[in-house]
Amino acid sequence: MEEQKRKWRRISKISTDFSLINSLDDGCLMHIFSFLSPIPDRYNTALVCHRWRFLACHPRLWLRVDRAVKDLSQPGVYPNIEMAVSAARPGDTILIAAGGSHHVSNIQIEKPLCLIGAGESPDDTTLICSRGSDSALEFMSTCKLANLTVRTELGCCLLHRSGKLTIDGCILQCESNPLDHLSYAIISTAGAAEVIPSALKTCSDGVSVLKTQIEGGAKAVLTSGTLSLQRVRVIYTRTSLFFWFEVEGSDKNTVQSAPVELPIS
Repeated sequence: MEEQKRKWRRISKISTDFSLINSLDDGCLMHIFSFLSPIPDRYNTALVCHRWRFLACHPRLWLRVDRAVKDLSQPGVYPNIEMAVSAARPGDTILIAAGGSHHVSNIQIEKPLCLIGAGESPDDTTLICSRGSDSALEFMSTCKLANLTVRTELGCCLLHRSGKLTIDGCILQCESNPLDHLSYAIISTAGAAEVIPSALKTCSDGVSVLKTQIEGGAKAVLTSGTLSLQRVRVIYTRTSLFFWFEVEGSDKNTVQSAPVELPIS
């Protein structure tokens, strides 16, 4: 009997807490949701009730990229990544639709953004870099990439100029090519004063790679600024190599490249 009472008290408390937060107006509740991690926290809030789903999926919190979109007047939905990046405000999250491929070429990102693949796994959402491009995406601000596959034939998948770049649960692929010694998954020029305008410099330049597969290319990372590769961890499975590492400032003021040789699968 006592156990049953404790159970009802817990249920009553949860119900009361939910009632209190639900008494907030839409603007206040949406502002709270904006502090949640897009995946999985903000996504999970959409499963609570109809009202929370409407607020959690509101265009103010997400921008969506969908190649199949026909009505360009639909708020927050864009047919390609370049348009979404251009329209985004600092701090926005761009959700990229799964299925098919999204073609990208030298897209410069100069404001803090989060780009997330909408599929269940990173290979559900693929960004393909056109041949002859320097990179698929070029970062000059603090950004995050998650649950995406980025594929390039020549050049690099990601070009890091400045800011803090986080790559979480992605696949970076350099396709097999006779000139694949010119291909790199990540190139960082952070700290190279002649390349980075002083207005874009930050004190937290670096790259964090978490549980990311890197395939092909000459090396995982090439640095031509003052950053160097640190704290490398690799997990080998039957089909893939998963990498964790940091590219951060070193004590030396010399230009160096990160010495991580990748096997060609």
